[in-house]
Amino acid sequence: MNLRPLSRRFYGRGASEVAPDLIGRVLVRDTDGVRMVGRIVEAEVYRPDDPASHSFRGPTPRNATMFGPPGHVYVYVSHGIHHCMNLTTGRGSAVLLRALEPIHGLDEMARRRGVADPRLLCAGPGRLCQALGVTRADDGADLTTGVGLWVAPGDPVKTVSATPRIGLTVARDRPWRFVDPGSRFLSRGR
Repeated sequence: MNLRPLSRRFYGRGASEVAPDLIGRVLVRDTDGVRMVGRIVEAEVYRPDDPASHSFRGPTPRNATMFGPPGHVYVYVSHGIHHCMNLTTGRGSAVLLRALEPIHGLDEMARRRGVADPRLLCAGPGRLCQALGVTRADDGADLTTGVGLWVAPGDPVKTVSATPRIGLTVARDRPWRFVDPGSRFLSRGR
């Protein structure tokens, strides 16, 4: 499997173009001498013209990474409990990674999560971050270096389904959630 990181140019497109193109690619996490790999099966778009986006009200110290160059990791804490990981596409836009199909390092993911069922390891943004050990310390990490955390080519999915996003109180109707329709590892059904 080719685990070379995707280029900055890949991320430098609109989030609505990057998100469906991420489905089927692989996220690689190297930490503490352990490599974990998962196939991206679910992602959501967030843009500055979107009232559900952290960038909607402009730059702040918390969301500064979203306004930086494309190809970086934006990590925030949701509800004071769960870390969530986004991949920046520049100009206040990012793609939230919602679910992975674990393919390597499952023992370490299970240890971190405290569950053995592979379908529960990375099904949801908080579970995904917990399984991979992603925290606010990873905010701003460069995805193009091939060090620590990056996305590799994988096998892009030929048919990607678009659905409304999940768990929002505003802008719920936008079909900005992209999924591999055949995956058993989604955070929720289509």
